[in-house]
Amino acid sequence: MAKRILIVDDAAFMRMMLRNMLEKEGFEIAGEAANGKKAIEVYQETNPDLVLMDITMPEMDGIESLRWIKKINPKAKIIMCSAMGQQGMVMDAIKSGASDFIVKPFDNARVIESLNKALGL
Repeated sequence: MAKRILIVDDAAFMRMMLRNMLEKEGFEIAGEAANGKKAIEVYQETNPDLVLMDITMPEMDGIESLRWIKKINPKAKIIMCSAMGQQGMVMDAIKSGASDFIVKPFDNARVIESLNKALGL
């Protein structure tokens, strides 16, 4: 059975790029969200196997959303995405329970490797 992924990024083109990449690799997209608040709602509605979440977003950033999702489900698997130069935020994300982080611009092989590792595939 295909693993279900929730994609969270405020940039629609980034969500579309990730969707295309993941679907090609056999993953199912459980849902998408454009900010951290919506991510929590969609997470609760879809209960995905993994969340791929941007750190910098309007309304609620990825780290705050990560903390909320971890309160809902301490076993949630969340991989954070960040632009170069956000090392401090990346450390916050890891301390808050992120499984891994990927740096933008994405290297497709690195994204898939990170997902497979987090999902134990």
